[in-house]
Amino acid sequence: MIRLLVGILVFVINTIYRDRPYPRFYVLETVARVPYFSYLSVLHLYETLGLWRKADWLKVHFAESWNELHHLLIMEHLGGASFWGDRLLAKTTALIYYWIITALYLVSPRAAYNFMELVEKHAYNSYNKFLTSQETELKALPAPEIARLYYRDGDLYMFDEFQTAQTPAERRPQINNLYDVFVAIRDDEMEHVKTMIACQLPNAALSSISPHSLKPQTVE
Repeated sequence: MIRLLVGILVFVINTIYRDRPYPRFYVLETVARVPYFSYLSVLHLYETLGLWRKADWLKVHFAESWNELHHLLIMEHLGGASFWGDRLLAKTTALIYYWIITALYLVSPRAAYNFMELVEKHAYNSYNKFLTSQETELKALPAPEIARLYYRDGDLYMFDEFQTAQTPAERRPQINNLYDVFVAIRDDEMEHVKTMIACQLPNAALSSISPHSLKPQTVE
């Protein structure tokens, strides 16, 4: 079922947006945010009911959604959301996937994380192919201000927080042109993959996954 859900999403994006990269990335980033919203919703429900408290996971998943938000803002700046049909498809698909992943996360968190691992791997490959084919053009274009603020000039706590395989401040992308921006986005997707893999480990629920945690938090 997980591979079917991912396969449908990939097929639709590859078919409709074969020669329209920015709308393609806009749709992809709109949908890519919603599983993190699903995880947060269920984790908040568990905590509200007094069943389970894992503040670290809430923090990391929010940082992941924050990262995807900035990917989305960059694509909107580049014109990816200019056509109403693209916005309608993206938001409709995102709404459907939100409820599917929410239900899946209630039943099997590991399966829900595996879904996102596959989506993020597809995103990484998509950006990597785009960088290879458009390197010269992208290097001649300026970096959007929103990218400079997120990756270089702003408060980088949230940027560090979603990268569970890195220590804080270890990764600092250079942002001098649009090519650098897409390199940073591509590399973000691989960091998401690593975090999703960490969340699927057998002892994941008993350990901290936040890069900023001083010690593992206990499960209640």
